[in-house]
Amino acid sequence: MAAATAPPKPITIYERCRIAPPTDNGATVQSLPLVFFDMVWLHFSPIQRLLFYQFPCSQKHFLETIVPNIKKSLSLTLKHFLPLAGNLIYPLNNSALMPEFRYIPGDSVSVTIAESNVASEYFNYLTGNEPRDADQFYAFVPDLPQPRTEHESGIKIIPLFAVQITNFPDIGICLGFTNHHAIGDASSIVGFVKAWSSIAMQDGNVEFLADNHSVPFYDRFAMTCPIVFVIIYFLNLYINYIKKNVVIINCFTKTLTNKLRATYILTKNNIQKLRNFVQTKKPASITHLSSFTITTAYVWTCLVKSATDAGEEVDDDEPEHFVFAVDARRRLDPPVPATYFGNCVAFGITESTHGQLKGDDGFLLAVRLIGEVISKKVNNKDEILRDAEKWMSKFSSLNTKRAFGVAGSPKFDLYGTEFGWGKPDKFEVVSIDGTGSMSLCNSREFEGGLEIGLCLPNKKMEAFAAIFSAGLEK
Repeated sequence: MAAATAPPKPITIYERCRIAPPTDNGATVQSLPLVFFDMVWLHFSPIQRLLFYQFPCSQKHFLETIVPNIKKSLSLTLKHFLPLAGNLIYPLNNSALMPEFRYIPGDSVSVTIAESNVASEYFNYLTGNEPRDADQFYAFVPDLPQPRTEHESGIKIIPLFAVQITNFPDIGICLGFTNHHAIGDASSIVGFVKAWSSIAMQDGNVEFLADNHSVPFYDRFAMTCPIVFVIIYFLNLYINYIKKNVVIINCFTKTLTNKLRATYILTKNNIQKLRNFVQTKKPASITHLSSFTITTAYVWTCLVKSATDAGEEVDDDEPEHFVFAVDARRRLDPPVPATYFGNCVAFGITESTHGQLKGDDGFLLAVRLIGEVISKKVNNKDEILRDAEKWMSKFSSLNTKRAFGVAGSPKFDLYGTEFGWGKPDKFEVVSIDGTGSMSLCNSREFEGGLEIGLCLPNKKMEAFAAIFSAGLEK
């Protein structure tokens, strides 16, 4: 399976500007401490998402109508999401100080206004499901502004959010947004984007946020994670990174990957067929058979099985890990409000061996392992944070070449976000290129189906596609 030949990716930058919350809202300095769940993501790469909308639009309409509305609605939305307009304040030479998120009046979000210079067919290429050149997407991803250092105060100031809107003349629009993961998880960022799209659709009306109980909740004292977790994490970072002059918080660099990006769909019928297979083979020993469990287990084992055909040499006793994050808001005791803005995710991790997962019963094994983690730990309030202070050391010990994860969740769906251009034609998580994870969201085309995004080298993608399809035909 070879990727279609993609045209060049030049764009014209019309404007680089800064969008701030309204200055008449009386906003003052807002400081938020990082809780344990935020600390986990301090050294993680930014998250990059793209939404493609099929909306024929002239250059004149784009610049005179679309762009002003985007700017206005973004500013009004930031009024309720001040941390995104602010910065991460990171102490460099004083372990007695803790990082914090800080907004001061005048802080703003970087916004890029652009236009694609290539043929209209290129839009269809980017929004397809077939394998495409992953590097062709980077022109539409906004860069976070570079961090700056205040040497006198000994702090690094790190921007947290950036936006880019690109017009494909007479065919569509791409809205890209990049965020530092420490400022918020998928629930928080998707909540912001949905609020933004609603304000854009309602011509600046923000009252619905209160009416729909969608105002973000910022109270860090609602979190039950012990403060000792925060201290342990930061001291570990300070000792192992900062004192060694290693910058752990980097902006994403758009380095050529020479990989392919593809989307795979599991329809509702596909998932039920796989579920029936598990129930027939292991009716008693496997009890947790959610769509998430079935889907991730199937993709994980298909990837493992594709290693040989892709030319990888992996010993049968080589450990294989599957890691996933789960929204912990309602799972904590006491629970945290659904509108809590920040990070509030726990982790599930399970392990097997290459030989076991590529065997005939590999899928059944993966379903059991993932299901057990969800039922015994993730859905157990007494267990969900057990050994949480060791999460970082566990992750750092994994062989990243044999670890597989998930970005996103069907619960945080962006396919319903309208800005006046109709619903999105395609959603892409570009940041999986560097993490080796799969993206996961609801299918736009098939009700009850799930959409899986992968970014892999050519041979690995070919091998995976063949195994993925063959497994559904049995």
